Amino acid sequence: MKQAVYFEELGNDVLECRLCPHHCKIEPGRSGLCLSRKNLRGMLYSSNYGELTSIAVDPIEKKPLYHFYPGSEILSVGSWGCNLLCQFCQNWEISKSRPRIIRRVDPEQLVEISQENNSFGIAFTYNEPIVSFEFLLDTSRAASKEGIISLMVTNGVIEEEPLELLVQSVRAMNIDLKGWSDDFYRSYIGVEKKYVQRTIEKSFAAGVHVEITTLVIPGLNDSKDDMDQQARWIASLSEDIPLHLTRYFPNYKMEVPPTPPETIFSLCEVARQHLNYVYAGNIGASEAGDTRCPECGELLVKRRGYSVTVERLDSEGRCSNCGRNAAIIV
Repeated sequence: MKQAVYFEELGNDVLECRLCPHHCKIEPGRSGLCLSRKNLRGMLYSSNYGELTSIAVDPIEKKPLYHFYPGSEILSVGSWGCNLLCQFCQNWEISKSRPRIIRRVDPEQLVEISQENNSFGIAFTYNEPIVSFEFLLDTSRAASKEGIISLMVTNGVIEEEPLELLVQSVRAMNIDLKGWSDDFYRSYIGVEKKYVQRTIEKSFAAGVHVEITTLVIPGLNDSKDDMDQQARWIASLSEDIPLHLTRYFPNYKMEVPPTPPETIFSLCEVARQHLNYVYAGNIGASEAGDTRCPECGELLVKRRGYSVTVERLDSEGRCSNCGRNAAIIV
C-alpha cells in the first residue's frame, strides 16, 4: 500500500477522503465506498497501488476511442475498486471486491511492459482508474518521460484538484456520461451528474482528447428528449466530440432485457442532429462504427468489429478528399 493524497483529518483518527465528490468519512480500519482507500491508524492509504487484475494488449477501438490513433493496439491494464454504485456494472467482479489473483507492479515495471509489447501507450481501464489515483499519476508521469502515452476509461467522478494533476500527463479519456436525467444518476449511479459534466468540460479545455460513452438501458436512460439535450450540451463544447451509444446487456443486479438495436440506431439519429461523430456499440459488425467526413461524406475509417481500415485520412487527421479536419489523432 502507498500513502494516499487528498484527505482531511476530522479528529479521533477519522479521515475524510477528498479524491472524489463522495468525501467518504472513513474510521480507522475501514475503507471508503470505493473499497480501495483505507484508514490505517489515522493515515489514508491506497490499498490497490500497483495491483493489477487485468493486463492485455487491446485494439484502441475497444476502449472505445475511435478518434485516437485508429487501428492501433495499446497495453491495457485494470486494478480493482470503483467509486460508483451502478446496478448494471459490466465489470463487477473487479469493481465490487478485491479478487484473489493479483499481479503487483510498480510504475517503472509497467512502462517496461509497455515497451516490451511495442505499445505506444498505456490504457487504464476495466475498473475505475480514478480510485487508483496515486498509481495512475505515478505511472503516467513515468510513461511520459519515455514518450509513452497514458489514457483512461473513466466514469469522470473526481474532484477538481486531482483532476488538474491528471490532465497534465493523461493524453486521452473516454468518459462515461451514463445518462442525462439527474434522477437516473442519483437513483442508479449514486452521484450527481454535474460532477461528470465538470470532468468532461475541464478535460476538454485542458487539451485532453475526449470521447464520451453512454450505455443505453431500456426504460431508464433511452429517452429521445434526454438524448437531444445531452447531444446539445456536448455540442456546446464541440460538435466534433465523438459520442458512443452502447447497447446494454443484463449484468450484475440489473435484469432489464437487452436494449433493442433499433433503439440505439434511433438515438444515434437524434444525436447526429447536433454532433458530427456518433457511433453505435455492442451491436455487432456494421457500418455504425464507420467514420465519415461531416463535410463531404467520404468514408475516412472503416470498422467491422475490431477490424479497422484507415481509408481517406492524411497524416494530419484531415479528410484527404476535401481537406476538412476530421478531429482524429493519427
